[in-house]
Amino acid sequence: MTGLEFVFVLIAALTLFSAVMVVTTPNMVRAALWLILALFGVAGTFVLLNAAFLAVVQVVVYIGAIAVLMIFAIMLTRKVMKDSGPQTNSTWGLAALIAAALFGGLTFALTRSPAATLMAPDFSTVSDPVAELGRALVSPQAYVIPFEVASVLLLAAMIGAIYVAWKK
Repeated sequence: MTGLEFVFVLIAALTLFSAVMVVTTPNMVRAALWLILALFGVAGTFVLLNAAFLAVVQVVVYIGAIAVLMIFAIMLTRKVMKDSGPQTNSTWGLAALIAAALFGGLTFALTRSPAATLMAPDFSTVSDPVAELGRALVSPQAYVIPFEVASVLLLAAMIGAIYVAWKK
């Protein structure tokens, strides 16, 4: 195992552990802090992929904006910060079984797809990869719809935080 593979496995394990802690921690503030660590893991994965711009965007947008916005919304609600109810209900086993079957089906379908053998485009020949990314984000044939959906999601998160924090 090379050093780069070891770092990848370490970052992947940290990200996976943090993501599990996000959904299993009853304290909402701690869950938000675990989310920040999981998002840092994703940024680390982008760094390993030589996608420095996406790593910076991950840190600035998701950690610097969304996670901090969530922490402010949690702290401004003045409600109990800890969930006092049960973490599972009587149908959790069925939900886990359905999730495992869905994961298996999607994995099977994606590995049999012709797209599984496609390689990512080589951006090393591009003179300015950030300019190419910018063109791809606003191109109707590329990522304009996901880009707009993300902007609507950010707007909804901001409006939701204002609504939650607003004094009645």
